[in-house]
Amino acid sequence: MNKRTLLIGAAAAVVMLPGLAFAQEITLRLHQFLPPVATVPAKILKPWGEEITAASDGRIEIQHFDAMALGGRPPELLDQARDGVVDLAMTVVGYTPGRYPRTEVFELPFMMKDPVGTSLAFWEMVESDFQQSEYQDVKVLGAWVHGPGVIHTKDPMTKLEDMQGKTLRGPTRVINDMLSELGATPVGMPLPAIPEALSKGVVNGTVIPWEVTPSIRLAELVSHHAEFSGEEALYTATIVLVMNQAKYDALPDDLKAILDEKSGAALSTFAAEVMFEYDKPGRDIAVEAGNTITVLDEAEVARWKDAAQPVIARWVAEMDAKGIDGQALIDQAEGLIDKHSN
Repeated sequence: MNKRTLLIGAAAAVVMLPGLAFAQEITLRLHQFLPPVATVPAKILKPWGEEITAASDGRIEIQHFDAMALGGRPPELLDQARDGVVDLAMTVVGYTPGRYPRTEVFELPFMMKDPVGTSLAFWEMVESDFQQSEYQDVKVLGAWVHGPGVIHTKDPMTKLEDMQGKTLRGPTRVINDMLSELGATPVGMPLPAIPEALSKGVVNGTVIPWEVTPSIRLAELVSHHAEFSGEEALYTATIVLVMNQAKYDALPDDLKAILDEKSGAALSTFAAEVMFEYDKPGRDIAVEAGNTITVLDEAEVARWKDAAQPVIARWVAEMDAKGIDGQALIDQAEGLIDKHSN
């Protein structure tokens, strides 16, 4: 028996050893638009990835590519996951305007109450409807919303009339429609573009939750912040973590089970809790900077709610034109938010 035959035999024996034949190692590349210091990558996605690796005894490794490191623009992330350019993608759904119309129900003005309850409502509707009707070309692993949206401006924002003449950045189609109805001129752009837009005077302010403000040093770029009293938030935005369907389907059953267990409602709850928790540190930075935080009282908030009603009516009409029962979606979302909120 020659040396080459011995080597082939030894290699075959290693492959046949119990426990090694099925111990595939899977590397999943996760792409997203936020800088690595932001809450979502640092406190949600990376801990989640570490948990997946630990639960799989190292058989699944998740590689993180932040701030669009693999190329493209934030609106392309869902397509990158669909097409297999990446294995996993996290993004704001509304960065692709009008493409996921049912999901927009959670972005309607004053829809969100508790962000965790709203996220669980979102996830439940993904499971029962949206996975098939909206996201059929990807596998949704998590669906959540951020904490209460806040208006951050260079000038004071103390009443509805102060919106007149303001140019404000908004994240999604529905939220931009709301800003317009409230009197401002909306400019749609992903979050990473906000600092330059503020510095160059392209916008006078932006709407985002407190949680993400430290990652773009917003407290240094504006000096006024408007919060809303009462149970409902001015707005929120929907966020998803999706996976290439073929990549998911190719996983061994035991690894699918681990991914399923650590994703879904568990991930959606965790993500919402963490984002909401980090609203306070973001707010504290603005306070320490000496910025002015105005909390609009309930009487003033009622005026904003009334002014925003045409946005909801337009959205229902748009859904009806698409053959989607918009009012039924609102009723379902409100019922699930109440069901899951404390």
